[in-house]
Amino acid sequence: MSGPVVECVPNFSEGADARRVEAIVAAMRVEGVRLLDWSMDASHNRSVVTIAGEPAAVVESAVRGAGKAVELIDLTKQQGAHPRIGAADVIPFVPVSGIKLEQCALLARQAGLEIWRRFGVPVFFYEAAAARPDRANLDEVRQGQFEGLREAVRKDSARRPDLGGPGLHPTAGACAVGARKFLVTYNIYFNSSDVAMVRAIAREIRAASGGLKGVKAMGVLAHGRAQLSMNISDFAVTPISQVYRVVSNLALRHKAALAEGEVIGLIPEAACERESEWMRQLIGFDEETKILEHRLGAPLAWPGEE
Repeated sequence: MSGPVVECVPNFSEGADARRVEAIVAAMRVEGVRLLDWSMDASHNRSVVTIAGEPAAVVESAVRGAGKAVELIDLTKQQGAHPRIGAADVIPFVPVSGIKLEQCALLARQAGLEIWRRFGVPVFFYEAAAARPDRANLDEVRQGQFEGLREAVRKDSARRPDLGGPGLHPTAGACAVGARKFLVTYNIYFNSSDVAMVRAIAREIRAASGGLKGVKAMGVLAHGRAQLSMNISDFAVTPISQVYRVVSNLALRHKAALAEGEVIGLIPEAACERESEWMRQLIGFDEETKILEHRLGAPLAWPGEE
């Protein structure tokens, strides 16, 4: 790719109906945008799509995906293990090359404006694109999820969206649009179905509880097993090997065993630690398809593309 390259990783609140997810991905096909990865998880009822390309084209692709999600996803009928406030729940823009985080924040603002104008879905801006300091943290924005936020915006002006509203879209909720650095979504499965145990571990390691810097964590039941679901936002400061080591020690305290791990979406080359135990335990990890730099050179075909 020549010129600036931006990545976008939209998360949609549908992970059970493959036809719906495929239709959302297909709607994102725009000239100048490469499809790098897409995956869905029925337990979380969530899908994650990774695209990259020329900034303006990536904005348009993300907006189109949000529009198709509004059309196909009804949050009043949707449930899953993952917190959500919208059909197109989060849309983060990430600098890859030739572009700065501050410029990605401007792209996020452009995308949010288009989502409100075209589809009537109100928008919250978060992380580097946040319009208010208290909205830099996505967890604060998503507090109460769709159902709680739907009530909160009616009663508390401080909870209202940055764009649109004041009420949420009746079926598509709201969209959180942001700009951030690379993060790694890393899940660990345990040889147990004890969700209380894995939630206790999540509380100990998450940064918000005084745990590991840059780590967000929650414990859920996924595919019949206890799962520690994590976002690691600064792997230079907190390497994934350190996260794995701390979790392993906490598991021993709870007399539990780590079974295997998975990376959702793509991982930058800089986050890889090839001789580490956490990478050896990854489910079906293929460097050619899961490392960002490799995938940029060999993107996926869009659904329906011959």
